[in-house]
Amino acid sequence: MLEIRQTKFYKSRLVPFGPKLGALLARHLRRRQTALAGALSREQPLFCLRGGRSINPCTASQTFHAMVPRLRLDIPPGVSPPRLHDLRHSCAVGVLLRWYRLGVDPQARLLALSTFLGHVDVSSTAVYLTPTPQLLEQANRRFAAFAAATLGEGLQ
Repeated sequence: MLEIRQTKFYKSRLVPFGPKLGALLARHLRRRQTALAGALSREQPLFCLRGGRSINPCTASQTFHAMVPRLRLDIPPGVSPPRLHDLRHSCAVGVLLRWYRLGVDPQARLLALSTFLGHVDVSSTAVYLTPTPQLLEQANRRFAAFAAATLGEGLQ
């Protein structure tokens, strides 16, 4: 369980994660402990600059913007280049798409996604659910299956 403290609007939350991320975080902590030559305290940030200083959110955004040109993305004219915050949109849509493909009922799991994103309610999460062609295709498949089952029952 990852504790996120004092985020936007001074909110804190607990975020569960799986074994793969757990292994990566454990490796990161071992490296930090070796680099600092001592024990880590709960009060130290998980990700920090040399010397243990917290990373300023502006630094993360500036680093992301510096990396974007190196990715050589094909950005059409008139379209803004990606922003760090866009990763939240991609994450939310990716999770929803994965649930559709696995046959999971997204409605039943939306509260979990909201909690993971740090939202107080599901309506705040809806802003992040951009209707991509892949997401619309999966929703359409689910609706077609629902409609076929409903129409089939009506014909009996």
